[in-house]
Amino acid sequence: MSVTRQQVEQVLSRIEVPGGGTLITRDLVRALVVEGGDVRFVIEAPSPEAARAMEMVQADAEDQLKRLPGVGKVMVALTAHGPAPKKPAPSLKIGGHPTPQAGPTKPAGVDKIIVVGSGKGGVGKSTVSSNLAVALAKAGRRVGLLDADIYGPSQQRMMGTTKRPSSPDGKTIEPLHAHGVTMMSIGAMMDPDKAVIWRGPMLMGALQQMLGQVAWGDLDVMIVDLPPGTGDIQLTLCQKTLLTGAIVVSTPQDVALIDARKALDMFKTLNTPVLGLIENMSVFHCPNCGHEAHIFGHGGVADEAKKLGVPLLAELPIDLETRLAGDAGTPIAAGDSAMAQAYAQVAQRLIQGGMA
Repeated sequence: MSVTRQQVEQVLSRIEVPGGGTLITRDLVRALVVEGGDVRFVIEAPSPEAARAMEMVQADAEDQLKRLPGVGKVMVALTAHGPAPKKPAPSLKIGGHPTPQAGPTKPAGVDKIIVVGSGKGGVGKSTVSSNLAVALAKAGRRVGLLDADIYGPSQQRMMGTTKRPSSPDGKTIEPLHAHGVTMMSIGAMMDPDKAVIWRGPMLMGALQQMLGQVAWGDLDVMIVDLPPGTGDIQLTLCQKTLLTGAIVVSTPQDVALIDARKALDMFKTLNTPVLGLIENMSVFHCPNCGHEAHIFGHGGVADEAKKLGVPLLAELPIDLETRLAGDAGTPIAAGDSAMAQAYAQVAQRLIQGGMA
């Protein structure tokens, strides 16, 4: 019987580190992957000095995990986050009034752009965005991930990146890279404990910077994680950016579908093709008895897709491992579980349809 991610995290939650706390409570574990009996992850210390003091912690983690039933190979890397890079120039300002542009455009080198939206928050849109990006990268596509949720960015945490992007010339921003995906989030450039209190023009300026000033390179597809709702960000992207289309995520219950329909109507009004719908939190499989429970109802999104004549791309269950993977910074799609296969199937549908 193979070891589970939850069992590994339980072991790591008992391993104490210098200065108090454990590897889990101090949030020092990065890129945790559990495949069959193999376990690998990174311990990221806050400084080189702290890393040297954690060599015994690294050895202890390897030793305790090897004793866990079902574990074969254990690979633990020890690294240090180090001080924030000094490359960003003072002239690089985030936010501000956008500069006028003649018409719809897209970043140089980017072939297709897919936005992932929802009518309301809390339906798993950001989780779908990160996992879809990783699944497409695993399928051999060159993928970018843009976190356009300026007020509530989450992709940096979900993708496990802790670095700050640099700007060698004060004009061009070097993006981050994780799990084979090139990514950018306003969360990587702001104090994580500070609220973004900006009016519309500053939001648009920041969005324009992340699209036009980031050195994205050559990408087959860019996934854009939209904020919930039908506001300024959505309007600007649909009107000012050459989009391939949109994917709408919703849970099955009526209150979510009410808002999802508004998002669908917005994309229709703005002439943005809807590539498909995803029903998230479709079913809960009890890990103890195997019973299926439709906590939020079932089939509502499928009915809506049929009514609109657009594909139902997936019905994804409520899954504890997916949540744990996102919190740990290694999207579930990076592994080979049933959920990873589900995202791989969505990626293949998009690729085969010429949409990614």
